[in-house]
Amino acid sequence: MAKPKILVAGIGNELRQDDAFGMEFIRRWQKLELPPHIHNMEVGIGGIHLVQELHAEYDILIMVDAVNWDAEPGKIFFQEIEEVSDIEEMPYDEKREFLADMHYTNPIRALMLAKALKVLPEKVYILGCQSKKHDDFAIGMSDEVESAIPKALEKLSTWLQI
Repeated sequence: MAKPKILVAGIGNELRQDDAFGMEFIRRWQKLELPPHIHNMEVGIGGIHLVQELHAEYDILIMVDAVNWDAEPGKIFFQEIEEVSDIEEMPYDEKREFLADMHYTNPIRALMLAKALKVLPEKVYILGCQSKKHDDFAIGMSDEVESAIPKALEKLSTWLQI
């Protein structure tokens, strides 16, 4: 049986402090010796690039991003995204506004577009790190988030059994 085709996508904005988590994670992740069924991508804030990449028909998408879920800074979360909203259920005006923004900087919006285009993988996960500093434009992550990157690398490596 063939192994599932997996995309690990680093999401974030390096100019917004801890929001750089996903980008720094993917840079370190790409240095590991990974099996050929695992693909990697720096998405940054250009969610439309993620949607374009999903046309390659992945079985699993793992988005790596900073989160703000009112937890202790540096806490790592790994969970499946159970449901992605359907663009078709939006009122006409909302749908028109949604489709007018072709950058889709919000990962959830990118997932909604991928679903509408029928390229959303069957399984979608988020590997998130609770941010501490995320409100200002500034370069540099907090110590808590920086030190969480090795933990996140280990968590994903263990889950993927590599």
